[in-house]
Order: sequence, then structure tokens, then C-alpha cells
Amino acid sequence: MRGSLVGTAVTLAAGAMLTAAMTTASAGPPNASAAQVRSTQPVLVDCSFQRNVRPADFILACGDGNSRLLGLHWTEWSPQGAVAEGVNAVNDCKPYCAAGKFHSYRVTVRLDRPAPWQKDPGVDRFTRMRLTYENARPEGFDQVVTYPLWG
Repeated sequence: MRGSLVGTAVTLAAGAMLTAAMTTASAGPPNASAAQVRSTQPVLVDCSFQRNVRPADFILACGDGNSRLLGLHWTEWSPQGAVAEGVNAVNDCKPYCAAGKFHSYRVTVRLDRPAPWQKDPGVDRFTRMRLTYENARPEGFDQVVTYPLWG
């Protein structure tokens, strides 16, 4: 009985030392700031608060999905901004949204104003999106529409 008690004590002590060593080895530098570990590329945060880099599609109207960007082809994605060509599919909501029809409009998408993301300060997210409609645009929309992005 005494032998098993000593064996148990040695095993517990070894486990505690191993845990301490692993914790110390996995810890980051004590003075690392969020800026030092910041991601090099900003992200686009979607309706589900997921990070996206160069997404092919993006929902603009999170509540009802009546405006979305489709077929995005990104020509630039840098710490200063991002540019893509694609289509904005918008529901005309006539006579009401559930019975409305989606219409597609060619757009240029520009993202800018990266800032630290509140959910993860080590990650920058774009905070503004500008859509420029090439020709036709949804009723009541300007040629250029600017959206603040959620985060």
C-alpha cells in the first residue's frame, strides 16, 4: 500500500511539472501587444461575424437577404483597401419582398478604412464598402452607394 501511495505521489508531481512546462512553453511573449501580432491582411466580416478574405459572395442585407453581392472577382486586397467586380442582386420587393423579384446590377466594390476588429483586436477589418453601379442600378439608388460595415 505504501508503495502505491509513493508511486501515485510521484506520478502526480510529474504531471504537475509537465503541465507547468507546457503552459510556459505555449505562452506568448509577456509584452506582446495586439499590434505586434496583428494580421497582415484586413478581413471582411460577414453577417455571422466570420472573417472573409476575397469572398466570392457577400450578403449586404443581413436581416432578409434582399441584397447580396455575387460572383466577386478581386483585383486587389491589401492593408489599404480591396477592389472587386461583381453583381449586386437586389430584390425589388414589389408588391412586397416575399413576392418580389431579384434583379442583377454590375458593380465595382471597394473596401477601405481598416481598423482593429472589436471581437479580435489582433485582426483588422474593413469598415467601409462603396458600390459603384456601372450602368443600371436599383430604383432609388445613387450611382455610388457607401455602406458602413458591421463588426
